[in-house]
Amino acid sequence: MANFYLDNPSLKHHLNHPLMKRIVELKERNFADKDKYDYAPVDFEDAMDSYDKVLEIVGEICGDIVAPNAEGVDHDGPTLKDGRVTYAPGTQHNLDAARKAGLMGLSMPRRYSGLNFPIVPYIMVADIVARADAGFENLWGLQDCAETLYEFGNEDQRQRYIPRVCNGETMSMDLTEPDAGSDLQSVMLKATYNEQENCWYLNGVKRFITNGDADIHLVLARSEEGTKDGRGLSMFIYDKKNGGVNVRRIENKMGIKGSPTCELVFKNAKAELCGDRKLGLIKYVMALMNGARLGIMAQAVGLSEAAYREGEAYAKERRQFGKPIIEFPAIYEMVALMRAKADASRAMLYETARFVDIYKALDDISKERKLTPEERAEQKRYAKLADAFTPMGKGMTTEFANQNAYDAIQIHGGSGFMKDYACERIYRDARITNIYEGTTQLQVVAAIRHVTTGTYLNRIREYESMEYKPELEGLKRRLMAMTELYSQMVQLVTDSKDNEYIDFQARRLVESGAHVIFGYLLLQDANACESFRRSVEVYVNYGEAEVTKNFHFISTFKRDDLGYYKQ
Repeated sequence: MANFYLDNPSLKHHLNHPLMKRIVELKERNFADKDKYDYAPVDFEDAMDSYDKVLEIVGEICGDIVAPNAEGVDHDGPTLKDGRVTYAPGTQHNLDAARKAGLMGLSMPRRYSGLNFPIVPYIMVADIVARADAGFENLWGLQDCAETLYEFGNEDQRQRYIPRVCNGETMSMDLTEPDAGSDLQSVMLKATYNEQENCWYLNGVKRFITNGDADIHLVLARSEEGTKDGRGLSMFIYDKKNGGVNVRRIENKMGIKGSPTCELVFKNAKAELCGDRKLGLIKYVMALMNGARLGIMAQAVGLSEAAYREGEAYAKERRQFGKPIIEFPAIYEMVALMRAKADASRAMLYETARFVDIYKALDDISKERKLTPEERAEQKRYAKLADAFTPMGKGMTTEFANQNAYDAIQIHGGSGFMKDYACERIYRDARITNIYEGTTQLQVVAAIRHVTTGTYLNRIREYESMEYKPELEGLKRRLMAMTELYSQMVQLVTDSKDNEYIDFQARRLVESGAHVIFGYLLLQDANACESFRRSVEVYVNYGEAEVTKNFHFISTFKRDDLGYYKQ
């Protein structure tokens, strides 16, 4: 009996972070639900026990059902007939198990049949599921679309749709089109209002839609005739029960094959407006994408963990020249760095999730009553940190997932190129993570503002001011030296006042800031738990070299040389 929660102590470590006290306090509103719902917690300890028990159930389902099904799902994939998608048998088995266990509405309020979980344990489920099968995590994780319904839909829509999601119906977000990938301002799917029927009709094509034959869709469409930019776009809810949408094709993908990626044709599909007109892209999709990016971070962390475990197990088992290959320096260095990258990625994931938890809970409370000045300041602080850490985290963790998957195959040698080993599937599954929900390059575009305005440096200084055990002081001093190099790089680039040059160096600046932040987060983990000591030592060695490399490039680069890089 495998359990993907119990066999990974770092999960409980992050679940028990000191900030969880504040998160639970905000989420549970002084445990007001305890008198209405017999499954609602009565105090903080009861809430934490509830999260722990649910995560144990998730770990068991993933270890005993989802992971064993992963290879079959990858082989079978979904099928298409008469415009409708049928999941692979293993995928359907996974969904049935998740539904039966009541895992489809974790973060939704209890009044809509949810469990009212904070973001941290919700994202922890995504981390665990992705380790078992990243393709299935896509299907399970899309229930996050219900968060957008909750935040921006009206009460009638919440009452009609959210309980359906909590009871196991699936969702999709229909954003991209053949001519509108990352540039969502170019979306042209047409939404037409019928005054006589008092409803909207959608016409057009959507492409690359994950779980495109879902029960409930959030659709970005052009509601304002004659417009060509984001101000003419609105968000709509489409219910599959109403018909009008068919799947034209399932994309033949490199990886995550259990998750059907579809091209959809809308023909007079009846829909209803979600929120206000013209805010579809400007407000609602931005919120939806931030949630999705946190989910992809969790997927990347799960994949990093899976790749590390596959690589380490094979390195211990495979013998060459009379000893296990993990005893060779070239291999044990790879394995140690894979572990450090996985641990650092997970530290960043849950730090970001905690920021999101606090600001979203305060946002929700502000709809019920006026926030105090202290609460408004807290909400603003954590919203800014979430806005900064989400693109940096999404960019770095997905790159690390790809690197770990690559190294897992390398450790396996020729065997890793064969479908006999899971690392081959993990490698293919990981490749999409730094592409969808915004490429790494777009994450850098989003993150560079927080480099130039000092958000990251200010947070680093806060980490620096924390107390650490005496035996960790040497690592802290090295992180302080890395911080100084990072600060000098930022100064050198921003002093140019040249936006093109800042954009050119943005990736190096964001990565350097990330290496310092990841290092400090691991240092905090090692300060609380000795098991992280090796990872922080390995990561600081790695990050130090990367920051020094970037500093050398920036400090010796002549802006006149920019021309050499242009086509």
